[in-house]
Amino acid sequence: MIVLAAFIGHWYLSLFCQTFFLHRYSAHKMFAMSKFWERFFYFLTYLSQGSSYLSPRAYAVLHRMHHAFSDTPKDPHSPHHTKNVFTMMWQTKNIYNAVLHRKQVIEKQFDRNYPEWNFIEKLGDSWISRAGWGVFYSLFYVFAFIYLDMHWAFFFLLPVHFVMGPVHGAIINWSGHKYGYANFDNHDKSKNSLILDVVMMGELFQNNHHKRPNSANFGAKWFEFDPTYPVIGLLHKLHIVRMRPSAESKKAQFEVGHDRRVEDEIEA
Repeated sequence: MIVLAAFIGHWYLSLFCQTFFLHRYSAHKMFAMSKFWERFFYFLTYLSQGSSYLSPRAYAVLHRMHHAFSDTPKDPHSPHHTKNVFTMMWQTKNIYNAVLHRKQVIEKQFDRNYPEWNFIEKLGDSWISRAGWGVFYSLFYVFAFIYLDMHWAFFFLLPVHFVMGPVHGAIINWSGHKYGYANFDNHDKSKNSLILDVVMMGELFQNNHHKRPNSANFGAKWFEFDPTYPVIGLLHKLHIVRMRPSAESKKAQFEVGHDRRVEDEIEA
């Protein structure tokens, strides 16, 4: 049970950092926070993602490109222009690395206004860090197997720890643009995969999010529950973050295809 609890804890802490810090803060700036809290969540993202650490800068750039070119050939991770989820994620990895190491020319409107911390960027992307986290996960499972009478079948969970961030991205990007229902016609293939999205903390309300990319609440209908939104509300009341009440009126426009435009917020 301890191993299962550790797996669930790692799953949700890593997922929270991805949706709260990488997605809603780094890419969309749905709320503001002080430099102290920005560094706090930056470091927490590194701790929670470990061997699969994702750069806030590279994540923000790719996600903004995704909104601008949703489900077109220029989308960095559309399931409709790749053969399967593995080829989609391999393509995403290549684009991510090109952006991360500044080997790809990026349009200016995508490449600005994101948190940066060079020490964590270099540490998180180093092979020493990634391998070290992998060893840590493995030793924990070996310890649990020897001293906590863990069943050998739990070792099948171990590889997920190594690639936790990309696993979350694969589920969100594949399922969120293939399966479910649509509340809005966004001129793309975004879907809401779940009604109560407690599994992916609101990230599978992709159709709602593509319609209202600046809204901190990914739910749109009364029955759609985004569990991350109340957490943001609580952090706002605690003065850890400052939600932007007029976020919906602050929009940047990006062209997609034949003069089709989508909404995204990237503040100067």
